[in-house]
Amino acid sequence: MGTLELKRVVSLQPSATVILHAIGKLECVVACTKYCVDVCPQAADSGRAVVTDSWNAHADEILSAHPDLVIASVPFQEKSLAEILKSGSRFLGLAPRTLDDIYLDIAAIAGIMSATEAGAVLISQMKSQILEVNTEVPKGPRQRVFCEEWGKPVIASQPWVAELVEFAGGEFVGKPGAHYQPEEVPTLNPDVIIAAWCGTGNRVPLEKIIRTRNWENLAAVKSGRVFCIPDEYLNTPAPTLVRGMRALASVLHPDLFPQQDGVRSIYDKVSTP
Repeated sequence: MGTLELKRVVSLQPSATVILHAIGKLECVVACTKYCVDVCPQAADSGRAVVTDSWNAHADEILSAHPDLVIASVPFQEKSLAEILKSGSRFLGLAPRTLDDIYLDIAAIAGIMSATEAGAVLISQMKSQILEVNTEVPKGPRQRVFCEEWGKPVIASQPWVAELVEFAGGEFVGKPGAHYQPEEVPTLNPDVIIAAWCGTGNRVPLEKIIRTRNWENLAAVKSGRVFCIPDEYLNTPAPTLVRGMRALASVLHPDLFPQQDGVRSIYDKVSTP
C-alpha cells in the first residue's frame, strides 16, 4: 500500500502553521488565517488564501482551497466544528494542554505529513532549548507569578505556560485556565504579574488594568513587576514557546537573562502600529 501524500493543507490555527514551517512543510499550506501570518510571517508569501480561524470556520472557504487536509485546534465553537466537518476534508483536530501534548501534536502533524524525522528533531530541539534555560536558573526561593491569557473575564494562562513558569524558576499561582474575579487575584499574593492576552500582541494596557481592578496595593504593582509578554510567545502551542520561556526567564531574572523583544513593563508605553 502506497503512502498517502498530502500536498494541500488548510491551517486554521497559528500553532499548526508554525509547526508546518518548522518541519519544512510550509509549501503545502494553501490557506491559513490572518493570525497565522502574524505569528509566522513566512506564510504571507506564495499567494496563500486567507481563511477564518478554528473559532469561526466556514465550509465554503475551506472547500475553495481544495485541501487534502484541514488542521484546526481548540477553541472550537460547535457551529465552526460542524462547518469544518461539512467541508468533507480530512481533518486533524488538536487540543493541547501540556508541553507533552504539544510534543505529541508536533509528532502527529509530522507523521501525517511524511516528515517524522523532522518532527522528532524539532521536539528534541525544543526540549533541549527549554532545558538549557532551566539549567541557568538560580536555585532558591521562587517568585510567585500570576499569568493571564485574557482580561475580561480574567483567565489564567494554560497549563503549558504554568510549566514554563516553573522551568523559568517561578511558581505559577492560581489554577491554569481558570476564570478569576479581579478581587480574587490579590489573595494569590503574586510577586510578578504577566499579561499575555490572546490576539493583542504586546499591547495590553497594563496601567489601565491595574487601575480598573484596584490592584494598586499589590506587592507586584508596588515593585513595578507587572509585564506584558507578546501573545504569540506564550499562547501559540508550537516552537514559539521557546521564546516565551526566554521571555519568562528575563522577567524573573533580569540580571541573568537578556530582555526579549516585545516584552513590556508597566513603565513602558503601549506602542501603536
